[in-house]
Amino acid sequence: MTPHSALQELLNSRFSCRAFRKDPVPRDVIEQVLRDAGRAPSWCNAQPWKVIVASGAQTDAFRDTMASAFDNGKPAPDYPFPATYTGAHLQRRRTCGMQLYEAVGIGRRDREGRAAQMRENYTLFGAPHVAVITCPEELGPYGVLDCGGFITAFCLSAQAQGLGTVPQAALSLFSDAVRTQFAIPDDRKVLAAISFGYPDDQANINQFRTDRAELDEFVEWKD
Repeated sequence: MTPHSALQELLNSRFSCRAFRKDPVPRDVIEQVLRDAGRAPSWCNAQPWKVIVASGAQTDAFRDTMASAFDNGKPAPDYPFPATYTGAHLQRRRTCGMQLYEAVGIGRRDREGRAAQMRENYTLFGAPHVAVITCPEELGPYGVLDCGGFITAFCLSAQAQGLGTVPQAALSLFSDAVRTQFAIPDDRKVLAAISFGYPDDQANINQFRTDRAELDEFVEWKD
């Protein structure tokens, strides 16, 4: 297998895992994922990402905190969420949601079922580990851009080592709860988290796959 075909295999096989086995991931594997992700490019090599990795009892405590925040808290993200989705962006979002709900047997009018599934975000989908990604406030949107590259590299390295991942912006809706849980300084903003572990390959929710746009949908050629 060539390096390019290996990369294609990782990109094509990676998916957002929403059901995990309870088995913990060995520390040396997690460290390798982090080292690989740390090779992501960043503006002036600033490497702005600061990452908190929780395992074991710390993951469970965070899970409880975030579920309580979802049940009782008021959303207040550090970074603004999208104001709206329109056009192709809206259609892709709807299609993804429909695929997810169909995979777990939730009907279109089942509001309680949808709310319960949304809550799974805040229990980390049962993952044994979570990585919280923070970014220095002073670096603005370009620091956020660099952290996005880190998240991608993290997910691909994890995929290469047999792990499942699900990047979650949802957890940043309650940034204050995240900050308090892990004593994050005010000058570091909560961007997202990645729940990860060994995927439950038998879970229905892990069976669907989203599609990707064709080139003519997102490329303008200027030859």
